[in-house]
Amino acid sequence: MDLSKYHQKRDFNSTTEPKGEIKKSKNEFIFVVQEHAASHLHYDFRLEMDGVLKSWAIPNGPSMNPQEKRLAIMVEDHPYDYKDFEGTIPKGNYGAGSVIVWDEGTYVLTEEQITVPVSDQFKSDLQKGQLSFILKGKKLKGEFALVRLKIPQKNAWLLIKKRDQYAHKADILKESKSVISHLTLEEMGT
Repeated sequence: MDLSKYHQKRDFNSTTEPKGEIKKSKNEFIFVVQEHAASHLHYDFRLEMDGVLKSWAIPNGPSMNPQEKRLAIMVEDHPYDYKDFEGTIPKGNYGAGSVIVWDEGTYVLTEEQITVPVSDQFKSDLQKGQLSFILKGKKLKGEFALVRLKIPQKNAWLLIKKRDQYAHKADILKESKSVISHLTLEEMGT
C-alpha cells in the first residue's frame, strides 16, 4: 500500500488535508464515507486495509436499495488520518471544495471461512475484482459488495447493497449531516 500518488496530487502548504502516514486501527477495520463538493458532488467511500484507506469516488452516493447499483471509481489510496478530515480544500488545489464525514464505522469481510490473514484475503478479493463486506456504520449497515466492471477502464466498479434486514428503498442521502460535526456540506462551506 502506497501514499505516493496521494502526496503527488497535494500541496500541503495550501491545504489542511492530512499528509498522513501508513497506520492501522487497533481493533476492527474502519470505513468512512465523505461527501465532497469538488468539481462535481460525489461521495468518497473508503475502506481501511494495510494502514491506508482504499478509496472509491461514488458520483451518485451509496444506496441502501439492492436494486440501485452505484458506479464507484477507484482512486488513489488515502492516509488513515483522512478518516476524520472535514473542511474546505482551497481553490487551485486537487479536489477543491468542501468535505464532510457523511458516515463512519467499522467493517468485516463476509467470507465465511477465511483461511488466510484478512489483509491477504482483501488483496486477493481486490485483485479478483469482487469485495464483499458488512458495514457497521451510523447510516450504512449490513452487507455490501464492490464489483469491478469488465471494461477497459480498470478502475470502474459498482457498489451494491445486498438484500438483508437493513436494505430499504428510502433515500439514505437525505440524511445529509456530518456524523462528526453535525454540519451539512453547505454549512461546512460557509
